[in-house]
Amino acid sequence: MPTILIVEDNEMNRDMLSRRLERRGYTTVIAADGQAGVEATESVRPDLVLMDMSLPVVDGWEATRRIKANPDTAAIPIIALTAHAMAGDREKALEAGCDDYDTKPIELPGLIDKITRLIGN
Repeated sequence: MPTILIVEDNEMNRDMLSRRLERRGYTTVIAADGQAGVEATESVRPDLVLMDMSLPVVDGWEATRRIKANPDTAAIPIIALTAHAMAGDREKALEAGCDDYDTKPIELPGLIDKITRLIGN
């Protein structure tokens, strides 16, 4: 099954999302900040990244730019996850290199549709 990297600093959000995805057959890997997310993307090579945009150390915008700038990880799809659903945030996420965008609180069926569209399964 596909591996999904969850880059999220909120422990409750990480746990909830990883459990729900694993119940659907995905393997999950966790990173708690943007720098750890970049490093995990390089070492694990997940099939997809779920990227919180408000992260410590390196924010999700910069972490996404770094992942997409690396030829070894540039093709990995990234879905931005943010509680800040303000006008222009979707465009900002796409400009940073995200392949899609979703808001918190996460509605799992819609997120699964986006994951399926980007990586299949």
